[in-house]
This record gives sequence, structure tokens and C-alpha cells, in this order.
Amino acid sequence: MIAAFAIASAAIVSGCSQSSGQAPPRPMPSVTVATPITKTIVEWDAYAGRLEAVDLVEIRARVSGYLQSVDFTEGQIVEKGDLLFVVDPRPFETELNAAKARYRQAESKLVQSRAMLNEAKARKLQSDAQLRLAQARYRRAQSLGQSNAISREEIDESEAEFTQAEADMEGVKAGIASAEAALATAEAEVGVAAAGIETAELNLEYTHIRAPVTGRVSRKYITEGNLIAGGSATSSLLTTIASMSPIYCVFDANEQDVLKYVRLARSGERESSRVVKNPAFLGLVDEEGFPHKGYMDFVDNRFDVQTASMRARAVFDNEDQLLLPGMFARIRIPGSAPRESVLIPDSSIGTDQSSQYVYVVVDGVIERRTVTLGPIVDGLRVVREGLTGKESLVIEGLLQARPDAKVTTVQGTIELVEDGLPDSYTIAPQAQPDSAEKAIASAKVNSAEVVQ
Repeated sequence: MIAAFAIASAAIVSGCSQSSGQAPPRPMPSVTVATPITKTIVEWDAYAGRLEAVDLVEIRARVSGYLQSVDFTEGQIVEKGDLLFVVDPRPFETELNAAKARYRQAESKLVQSRAMLNEAKARKLQSDAQLRLAQARYRRAQSLGQSNAISREEIDESEAEFTQAEADMEGVKAGIASAEAALATAEAEVGVAAAGIETAELNLEYTHIRAPVTGRVSRKYITEGNLIAGGSATSSLLTTIASMSPIYCVFDANEQDVLKYVRLARSGERESSRVVKNPAFLGLVDEEGFPHKGYMDFVDNRFDVQTASMRARAVFDNEDQLLLPGMFARIRIPGSAPRESVLIPDSSIGTDQSSQYVYVVVDGVIERRTVTLGPIVDGLRVVREGLTGKESLVIEGLLQARPDAKVTTVQGTIELVEDGLPDSYTIAPQAQPDSAEKAIASAKVNSAEVVQ
């Protein structure tokens, strides 16, 4: 009994001595670190755009009449000058014939007026001769009268003949003026008749409605046999044509982005798209990356007061006609010049209420670094301030990391995911809008190029 009590007492004492000792030390946390990637990049700004046709034409009749025929296949490509519709031309052919008849009539009057003028001029020559003869006789009579060689009656008769010749001359002059006026009227009537022929020919030409641009035609809105109105802003809409190549992509930039571009242009870091043809890249909703290359074509002159944004436009070649007016598209334009930047994965970034930060390991100890971040490039986040690119960045195990804590490290890697956008670009000030491919030749992927 005494022996059993002694054994139990020894076990109790032994248990108490073990519970009062220190717990074994916890192992140091392990984190995965990697060196940030440093490379030359362009910060490509992202926008959502909508495709628009360069030329969108509403085909309306310019003359009224019955629609005789539709001469195109709905939804197909038509070339400039192709026949689309025919309005019944017979009334306009009749009007043209009548205009030509009026022109011939006016020409006949013109010939008659010229003949009358020539006749009046001939009478003037005759009257002029008679006037000179009467004047000579009157002077001779006056001379003979002074010497009483002739009677007073003969002098009065010669004076009357001279007065009559002068009156005849005035009448002839009036006849010439009248003939000249009639000639001017006839010439004007010929001009009016010629203008009537031109108008009738135009109206007859307008009965054959042709495509003003090359593009894809819509459906026919009016079928054959209908009476259509023409020649006004409310003329009957027959169809529409949308050009396909090249094609516009319009998008809106907010005030912050526009101010950024203005300041970059003033500093000389990036040229304004108002001045040069900066490159642009476009991708559709079902495409990976941005396979379509174009260039900036237009920037508006003011902000929209309702949306506080400014409209801009890029133009793209569309030879394969994949891009269609009305589509939405993802568009990228350069938001900076090519620059050396530090890239890190988003998974290595922490956020608190006031800042964003990362953890780096220095001599086995965790340090917190506050960073200023930019956009994502090649699947990684741009670090504008806070890192030099030579640090050991914690990319895994952030939950185990604490500032000033000692850790063990496992070496990892940071991988780029190419987004298809170039790491540098050049501008093309002399680009012409008739060839987007020429304009964006300077935007080829070539990391060795620098901004011109």
C-alpha cells in the first residue's frame, strides 16, 4: 500500500515538472519570392469603342415617279456608279423632247431677231444717205436764196425735206434699238431653253439611281410599282449604303485621360493625336488580343457636357470586311512613351484603407513597401513608384508574412503573358487616310524602336 502511494506521488511530480516547462519553438514561416520583371513597355490605355462606317449614305429619289425596277441584290457589295433603282423615265423623256422643241423655237426667234436688226441697220444706211442729200440740198437752197436765185417756196421745200430726213433717221435709230432689244430677248430665251434642256436631262438622269459610294447595300425599303416622292429632304428613302473599308472606331475619353494626354504632349513625352497619327489596336469580343492595327484619325474640339467626355476616332483597314458598322470593340491607344518599368503580379499586392503595398525580403526579414501602381501590361501590374526591380518580392505566402518577421524563402518566378501589343511604337505624321496599313507601319512590334 505504501509502495503504491509512492509510485503515484512520483508520477504526479513528474507530470507537474513537464507542464511547467517551455513549449517547443514554432518553425519560421516560408514564403515564395521572385525578382520583379524590368522591361521597356508602353502603357496602352483601354477603351470601349463602336465601329462606324466612313461613308453612310441614304439613297433617296431626286425625282418623283413610279419605281420601275430594283437592280441590286440586297445585302451585297455595290461599286460606286452601279445601277440601283430605275424610276419610270417616260414622263421625263417627254419633258426633254419638249425642252428641245422650245430650244429650237427660241433659236428660230433669235435668227429672226438678227435678221430684223440687220434690216434696221440697212434702213439706217439708206436714211443716212437721204439725210445727207436733204442736208446738201437745203444748204444749197439757203445759199441760192441769199442771192435771190431761187424762190422762198423752193427754200421751204428743201428745208422740209431735210427735217423729214432727220425724222426718218430718228425712226430708223429707234427701230435699231427695238431690234437689238428683240435680239437680246431672243438670246435670253435661247439661254432659258438651253437651261430647260439641261434640267430635263438631269431629271431624266435622276431616274436611274446609282450608288454614290462603294459599300454594302441594305435591303430595299420600297418595292417596284410604288409611287415615290423625290427632290426634297423628305424624299422617299429607298435603301442605305455603308462603306466597309476603311472603317472608323469611335470612343470617348474622360477628362482625366484627356488632361493626361495634354500634359504628356506639353512635356514632349507623347505627341498629341490631334497632330500626329498615333497607333491604335483593336480587338473584337470573340478575339484574343488586338489583331487589328490602325491609327488615330480625329479628336473632337470640346467635351460633351452631358457625359463629361471627349469623342475620339481611330481608322482601321478592313479589307476582309470582318469589322462591321455598329459592332462594339476593345481599343488600345498609347498612354505613354516607351519607358523602363517594373512589373509584378497582382497576387503580390496588398491593400489597406490608405494605400497599396507589397512585401519584400531583406536579409531574411520581411519589409513592407508602399507602391504606386499603373495599368496591367503583359498580364502584370506596372509599378510606377516604390520598387527598383532588384528586390526579392514575396509572390506567395502573403498571409504568413508580417513586417519585421523572419522568414525562410523559396525561389519562384514571375511569368509574362504577352497581350499582343508592342513594347514601343513610332508615329506617322504623314499618314494618309486612304491606307490605314501604311499609317500604322510605324506601329510594328519592335522593341528596339523608340519614339520619333
